[in-house]
Amino acid sequence: MTAPPRLTVYLRRYCHLCHDLLTQLVPLQARHGFEVIEVDIDPDPALETRYGTLIPVLVGADGVEICHYFLDEPALTAYLSKFR
Repeated sequence: MTAPPRLTVYLRRYCHLCHDLLTQLVPLQARHGFEVIEVDIDPDPALETRYGTLIPVLVGADGVEICHYFLDEPALTAYLSKFR
């Protein structure tokens, strides 16, 4: 059994969709044991260019985009199943 990955949420601090996604991840974190890293894209021009209109973006440890805008729980569950 492999440990669940660290997931990254690319976000903006003032974004309500970002706050919603982070809130929705909390019970799933408790169930699956993954970590979440929050990365604000505003200070980084490269991240702003890459993710500017897609935020929030949930990305796996391997760089795979799991979902953006809204939490796609089935996609996240499928992604995490690779680590069991």
